[in-house]
Amino acid sequence: MPAATGSLSRCAISSTCRPAVPLRAATRGSTLALWQTRYVGELLGEPIEEVVVSTVGDRRTDVPIHSMGGKGVFVKEVQAAVLGGRADFAVHSGKDLPALTPDGLVLAAVPLRADPRDALIGATWDSLGPGARVATGSVRRRAQLAWHRPDLNFFELRGNITTRLEKAAGFDAIVMAAAALDRLGVVPDVVDRLDPSVMVPQVAQGALAIECRIDDVATIEALGAIEHAASRRVVDAERAFLSELGGDCDLPAGAHAVLVDDQIELVGMVSSLDGRVLIRERRLGVDPDMLGRNVARHLLDDAGGADLLSDLR
Repeated sequence: MPAATGSLSRCAISSTCRPAVPLRAATRGSTLALWQTRYVGELLGEPIEEVVVSTVGDRRTDVPIHSMGGKGVFVKEVQAAVLGGRADFAVHSGKDLPALTPDGLVLAAVPLRADPRDALIGATWDSLGPGARVATGSVRRRAQLAWHRPDLNFFELRGNITTRLEKAAGFDAIVMAAAALDRLGVVPDVVDRLDPSVMVPQVAQGALAIECRIDDVATIEALGAIEHAASRRVVDAERAFLSELGGDCDLPAGAHAVLVDDQIELVGMVSSLDGRVLIRERRLGVDPDMLGRNVARHLLDDAGGADLLSDLR
């Protein structure tokens, strides 16, 4: 009876009734990715079948992410599973998703966003001593920390959450997404969540991005039920910013949007790889796409951002 009830409820909201079989969700195989996918299943209120996919970003942990050229190193194979019909939808960490959605797919839902901030683990921001050893695999994080503290020494850090935490003892601090800690219930001894005024987060950090085929009306409507409108607005603004910059998440760039009454406040950041030059812009707007693109265009055209990023293309 429960299965029949779930099937009827989906048919009731869709003009294209799906057979009474579980939706198939493409996901990476990490503990965090599986947690996120199962969380989406809980939001949907029905069983889902996990289609675990290995990505090049998962396999090449010996190579810095930016050296792989970005272009969706953690999502491309997951998207291919949906496009090829092996899965009905894909669950991504929003921060891993390039701004340009592949032909045939649509960003169908953004559930309620978690904490978008970066977290310093092993030390607080104020307690980092001169020449402290900080590990991170993100050029965005490294550049911003170097801009504030040119004396810091940086080291590459790759791997899943558990692996990175195990390596933390070899450094004075490591940097991770706060949302990953919260979702897995990990509470390190020393954690300092960095305010966006110190560290502008990655675009869509803390958000889940759920894609499906653009012609799959039933799945689009089912996923629409777990969309969080406020989270979608700010994520859309940040993704528009990234799209105008060039559309990838391996740049020394970040954006953070919040709602202020009926408007969106967006801060965008672009820097040199070494963090010696860093520029920001903060603006208010109503339309997410226009606001994100306007902030990006100001940084690129008026503030010198195009020159900062030209050597990275």
